Order: sequence, then structure tokens, then C-alpha cells
Amino acid sequence: MDAAGRPLRAAGLGRWLARIVPRRVTGSVTIALISDARIRLLNRTYRRTDSATDVLSFPVESTAELAPQTTSTEALGDIAIATGVARRQARTARHPMRTELRILALHGLLHLIGYDHEHPADAGAMARIERRWRRKGGLPDGLIDRAAH
Repeated sequence: MDAAGRPLRAAGLGRWLARIVPRRVTGSVTIALISDARIRLLNRTYRRTDSATDVLSFPVESTAELAPQTTSTEALGDIAIATGVARRQARTARHPMRTELRILALHGLLHLIGYDHEHPADAGAMARIERRWRRKGGLPDGLIDRAAH
């Protein structure tokens, strides 16, 4: 939703992600484009940080523990992207909003599949994979590279 409550669409975002990630990464992902106020609430609730952030990932716990699967596609989780933050970041980076949404969705997906650049044991693994997949997807610097500059 945009600031006025109108639905936003990121046509092709899911297809784009599916095209750039290796085939071994399987499962469904829900991507929600939400307001800065909503992501701030989620950030405060789940990360105890009272500010709007650009992207949050919510991995699904092992579905085998939750309920028996009736389909072959397992859910990986949800990605929430703040549209206002994304719009500002796109403007600062001087690229289209579509590019910023792809950068954020890719970063969120990496968290869903278990990478965590904030964990000491990561040792740069998430940054390396983000760079590789980002190049494959034709994107400029990713979030981790941006933060390093």
C-alpha cells in the first residue's frame, strides 16, 4: 500500500527473484509492500528497534514441525518492504524504484534462506552471495555493499 492506502504492485518481482537464484533454492515467498509506519511497528515488535527500516524478513519455521505438507512447495517465509524508505533510497542511489525493490527483495530472500550478515559466524558469506546474485540480476550495489561505503 502507498501512503494513501492504495495497493502498490511490483509486477515481475517474484519472477525476477526466481530467475536469479539457483535452482536449489526452492519454496514460496510472500512479498508485502507496506508503509513506513507499518514497517516501523513490525521493526519495534520483532526487533525492538523503534524506527522504519527498508526490509524485514520473517522465515517460516520448519513446516514439518508445524503441519504435514500437502504440496511439494514449502513456504520460506515473508518479506516486508517499506515503500517510503525504498523510494528515498532509490532517489539517493539515482536508480528506479523497481531496482530498489529488487535489491531489497534479494536481501530479504537471503535472510529467509538462513544468511545473516550481522552474525559473527557469517564471515562475509551473505555479502559474497548477494554480490553474485545481484550481478546475475543486473543490479548495482546491494545493501551490504552500500553499508560498507
